Amino acid sequence: MRMSSFKSLGLVAVGALAATAMWHAFDAAVASNGDTYRQLNLFGDVFDRVRSDYVEVPNEEELIDSAINGMLAALDPHSSYMNKKRFQDMQVQTRGEFGGLGIEVTMEDGIVQVVAPIDDTPAQRAGILSNDLITHIDKEQVLGLTLNEAVDKMRGKINTPITLTIVRPGKDEPFDVTLVRAVIRIQAVKFEREGDIGYVRISSFNEKTFDNLKLALTSLNNEIGKDLKGYVLDLRNNPGGLLDQAISVSDAFLDRGEVVSTRGRNSGESQRYSARDGDFTNGKPIVVLINGGSASASEIVAGALRDHERAKVIGTRSFGKGSVQTIIPLGSQGALRLTTARYYTPSGTSIQATGIVPDIVIEQELPEDMKADAERAQRGEASLRGHLKGENGEEASGSSSYVPPDKKDDKQLQAAIDLLHGKTVTPTVQKTVDQRAAKGDTSPAEPEEPVKN
Repeated sequence: MRMSSFKSLGLVAVGALAATAMWHAFDAAVASNGDTYRQLNLFGDVFDRVRSDYVEVPNEEELIDSAINGMLAALDPHSSYMNKKRFQDMQVQTRGEFGGLGIEVTMEDGIVQVVAPIDDTPAQRAGILSNDLITHIDKEQVLGLTLNEAVDKMRGKINTPITLTIVRPGKDEPFDVTLVRAVIRIQAVKFEREGDIGYVRISSFNEKTFDNLKLALTSLNNEIGKDLKGYVLDLRNNPGGLLDQAISVSDAFLDRGEVVSTRGRNSGESQRYSARDGDFTNGKPIVVLINGGSASASEIVAGALRDHERAKVIGTRSFGKGSVQTIIPLGSQGALRLTTARYYTPSGTSIQATGIVPDIVIEQELPEDMKADAERAQRGEASLRGHLKGENGEEASGSSSYVPPDKKDDKQLQAAIDLLHGKTVTPTVQKTVDQRAAKGDTSPAEPEEPVKN
């Protein structure tokens, strides 16, 4: 009885402690909610004062849009609010056809930065390059606009002109570029024969990418036949796109194994995506090309094929966008683009703000006008204000995104072809320097040994 009574008293005491702890937790939650509600009331007070006292009658819808975008912009460079029109535009873009200039952009220090121009668009034909900064749109200053507002100004009616003022690394003075808006039909996959090598260029990941890739691989295999040595998969200056397309493209070259995993704030939100049986290339050797304009979905593909030792990666360090944006529809009010997770390569490596360092680093010979400010031309995710930090404090994303217009001058492509032919390829020193810098070591690096496939 005494033991039983003792246990009962112990349970009562533990129960009392638990109840007290729960009450304190509830009290803290209520206090926290109270602070939040007071801040929301403050927002309401400010909104009402603007509506009633501003010098001119404000557009209330624009006020709300700006307030929401301001909140999301404080999170990271990739979260944003899309009103009904922007949401519809985004849905059209993922189908691979839309009106505009043909550039993927982000924002750095209030200025629009070009991630990459899209192949065969007004932007590319006008000579817009990755890492160009757009300071004015039709002579109107970009500084002070949100990214969405700047993008809206660049869009417009087909066949109408627009003038962008560009600041380019290596050039002392800004210069104007006049473009004509057009219907952008993204041919996500291009391919051609390079002797006994199949060359496949993926410029974006939209709804048509995987189907176009299957067609490209089938066509090259039929054309080259038994002499086919392997494939070059060119992901340079590919700014990314749909996650499911990146998974499908990776799966096309893999028989099994994890392609990518995503991890959100809560452990229950983690997801893993695996390859299914069937390698469309029948195990032929693959070389993947990346550079500073390769971002997001491009990095998923490069990371998956490298981690499974299915491909050698050649080029320079990728952009380093290792976060997942979920599109959350808001009924008739548009949608929320919210960063909800980080993605990880099959080896469990996050490339957020670090990028992917190729197996073989090959740097292009830059034109004279780009050499003067080469460092600025190598900025990636880690340079963006408010970016998600890299894991373990390691950050070193970005590299040159220059690709010579003439293939014979394209050192990265020529190195890929040499490697598939079994020739020795000598990397540059930059890979070792980057790896040491990520660990805080700035000591001189020794040249790397030549690599042969």
